[in-house]
Amino acid sequence: MLQARWQVSYDLQLVQRRGRVYLQVMWAYLEQQSFPLSEEGYRAKLEELVGLLNGLGVAGQVRRWLLTTTDKPRLGKALGLALEMPAGRASEFLL
Repeated sequence: MLQARWQVSYDLQLVQRRGRVYLQVMWAYLEQQSFPLSEEGYRAKLEELVGLLNGLGVAGQVRRWLLTTTDKPRLGKALGLALEMPAGRASEFLL
């Protein structure tokens, strides 16, 4: 999905701030020479993240956002999505 949207495989991170959880699309991407992960490492990281997003019940929200956002990550500026988690799921994650 990232590749189709922006023609590169951006790094993704989950970040917790002030009791909220955000998905961030970072400016670094797999196709960069300086990217710190191998393709296998990147895919394993994405697999784990996708499993977590599915478990939190926010995968549909993330897909919609990735398909509709007009922004693009730029050097030093990640894109962020505040995840709206179903009741009870946020407290499980934030423990």
